Amino acid sequence: MNNLNKQSHAFLRFAIDAGVLRFGNFTLKSGRQSPYFFNAGLFHTGAQIAQLGRYYAATLVSSTLNYDMLFGPAYKGIPLAVATAIALAEQHGYDVPYAFNRKETKDHGEGGQMIGAPLSRRVLIIDDVMTAGTAVREAVNLIEAAGAKPAGVIIALDRGERGYRHSSAVNEVQTQFGIPVVSIAHIRDLIQLLREPSAAHFADAATRAALLDYYRTHGVDSLAD
Repeated sequence: MNNLNKQSHAFLRFAIDAGVLRFGNFTLKSGRQSPYFFNAGLFHTGAQIAQLGRYYAATLVSSTLNYDMLFGPAYKGIPLAVATAIALAEQHGYDVPYAFNRKETKDHGEGGQMIGAPLSRRVLIIDDVMTAGTAVREAVNLIEAAGAKPAGVIIALDRGERGYRHSSAVNEVQTQFGIPVVSIAHIRDLIQLLREPSAAHFADAATRAALLDYYRTHGVDSLAD
């Protein structure tokens, strides 16, 4: 197992232990019945968000993304951008500016929609998951309106599912905007993790079979057994 696989598996174990990645029967916005659900909003302690930021930062450092600042779309992207910026500075020596937006433009005080560093040069978007790509599209519009350039997107988990156009939201964003999308982990990493004997307590055989069947049905690419 290479270092990237080890990092993905460590992150998934962390998410399961925190109750952020859960197994069961969940109805998604798409109407699909999923055997698992990931909600980064359930990382809600200081230690958890600090560790999450370290996973994002480590993924960025090991990637080929070129960026000058971070942008976290409101609301879930806000703590992600802050935690990642801190981890990049403390763990890797990269002091990167960050910004995030308000859902509603403030008309008093300093006013405006943006908080943090001015959007400029190459801006990396940080989010948790990408279902329809709506938050990313809104972020790209904000970045370009400021005269900056979207440099890419990093998410925690890539579900790797086909959308209504038979392509995943990740692929659609990459194609539409010509920017790379990287993730800390992919659903294939989860399937691989659950095959390990040490992960048997995470999910029983029925859950593992349901997850495999779900990806074979909805996955954007084939899955080797």
